[in-house]
Amino acid sequence: MNLPLLIQFLLCPVVLVSLLWTTAPYGRHYRPGWGPVLPARRAWFLMELPALLLLPGIVFSSTVSDIPAAWIPASLWATHYAYRTLLFPALMRPSGKTFPVLLVGFAIAFNLLNGYNNGSALIAAGLQGAAVSAPHFLGGAVLLVSGFAIHFHADRTIRRLRKPGESCYGIPRGGMFRWVTSPHYLGEILQWVGWAVLTWSLAGLAFALFTACNLLPRAISNHRWYRQQFADYPRERRVLVPYLF
Repeated sequence: MNLPLLIQFLLCPVVLVSLLWTTAPYGRHYRPGWGPVLPARRAWFLMELPALLLLPGIVFSSTVSDIPAAWIPASLWATHYAYRTLLFPALMRPSGKTFPVLLVGFAIAFNLLNGYNNGSALIAAGLQGAAVSAPHFLGGAVLLVSGFAIHFHADRTIRRLRKPGESCYGIPRGGMFRWVTSPHYLGEILQWVGWAVLTWSLAGLAFALFTACNLLPRAISNHRWYRQQFADYPRERRVLVPYLF
């Protein structure tokens, strides 16, 4: 295992413990005292841009750019990060919210590390002649696309809670919100688990593990926040996994 990949695996328990200890201060959990801040839209764009550019740049500028086992995953990756970098910030309701520069810097560093590791894994798969007809490739692709659909739908549901000019929070309903508080996080975790299965790589596994370690504590914090803010919050909803947790 090379050093960049080892670093990514080692980050997972550090992030999990840190975020279980203190909730990351952005969105509904924002609080002052974390140094300089950026407008939320600009922060999301800057954080996600390295992921959008790096992995596709690595793959499509390489000798495996015409090999399906490399360009298909790279295209799926680019679709997700085009949404996160360009569409998601553009669709955000104007609210005046800010995002700590410290967290932006960490996200940029992680996306560079993660993009490099997974881009390198795709090149290796292309050079080794990985088959897109393999069960893990097809099954992983279905899981990835399904996770993205859940994630996208949940984001849209949350946006539609607010009318233009409003900044208050409400209880999201419908879709996967019938069962869990954070289906957008569930969708993203499923998406990158699908990526790990599709690519069948240690880099994909490291990304899926990091995503779970990053979003699980956030989902717990969100669930606690909704229960504190809304007396009528549905008691049957779980945190992240329908009927279980």
